[in-house]
Amino acid sequence: MTDISSQLHAGYAHPLTRDLQTPTLRKSMFMYPLFITDIEDAAMDLPSMPGQKRWGVNKLEGFIRPLVEKGLKSVILFGIPEVKKDLKDDRGTLADDPSGPVISAIKLLSSKFPDLYIACDVCLCEYTSHGHCGILHPDGLINNPPSVARLAEVAVNYARAGAHCVAPSDMMDGRIKGIKQGLIEAGLVGKVTLMSYSAKFASGLYGPFRDAVDSAPSFGDRRCYQLPPGARGLARRAIQRDMAEGADIIMVKPTLPYLDILSEARSLAPDHPLACYQVSGEFAMIHAGAKAGVYELRRMAEETCESAVRAGATLILSYFTPDFLDWLEA
Repeated sequence: MTDISSQLHAGYAHPLTRDLQTPTLRKSMFMYPLFITDIEDAAMDLPSMPGQKRWGVNKLEGFIRPLVEKGLKSVILFGIPEVKKDLKDDRGTLADDPSGPVISAIKLLSSKFPDLYIACDVCLCEYTSHGHCGILHPDGLINNPPSVARLAEVAVNYARAGAHCVAPSDMMDGRIKGIKQGLIEAGLVGKVTLMSYSAKFASGLYGPFRDAVDSAPSFGDRRCYQLPPGARGLARRAIQRDMAEGADIIMVKPTLPYLDILSEARSLAPDHPLACYQVSGEFAMIHAGAKAGVYELRRMAEETCESAVRAGATLILSYFTPDFLDWLEA
């Protein structure tokens, strides 16, 4: 006689019951990263990221409107100063330039799409002359206190411009507390979400992104402030620290190689929304494998995102977002 407890097939034999057993991807859980350049009429292809572009502010409405009509709920903005690239300095002055790409895009998107949720990446690497994520000591090492102060200033200025969410990706110690305090002092703390890249690893998967935003460091690397790939304990400590400092959303980046950390983050932060970033290298790899005939593109994109939801993610930052707006019903 068959052991009754061993019989599982009936629970997923039908498409409906299969759906009941698996994570549900929804359009609303996808946040679309947008690269905004200060070349106002630009729509520049990014060869290493199929289908992605650098957008000038004058082209944004025409690109975004069809996506909003399909169900796009949120975007996150990354700025690239190209016209003013010779004005990059050691403190990232261009990051919150009132006429720069990010603040210009916030204002345009807010006016054209009032229901669209606008997040802004907060970092200095795209705007510093040295390409690092903070302000440096003379010997080239990160100078943490002035870096935190500058990041808080940038975050508050994005919030004042109309951003709904500020998302520091720099990995400076104490920047969540610094930004939170800045939002409190500006009277914006109850209006603006603070999403922390809490467990951001020094991954080999960032290459296409650095090409997209022209943010590769001019010397050295970022391993002194991004987490070592094997550092489970450091990731746990960073997540717990950022929760204590006032983060409203916790993020793990990249996604697929760090699903164990994502699952741990869900345990450490059971009452927080949990984000993950399916980064440029993950996106490029999935496309490359599909192009080589290894698998079907949609199936692998869905499988990787389902794995993130299974691990606990409630928000996915993904360059596949426009595709999911077509693939998903709601």
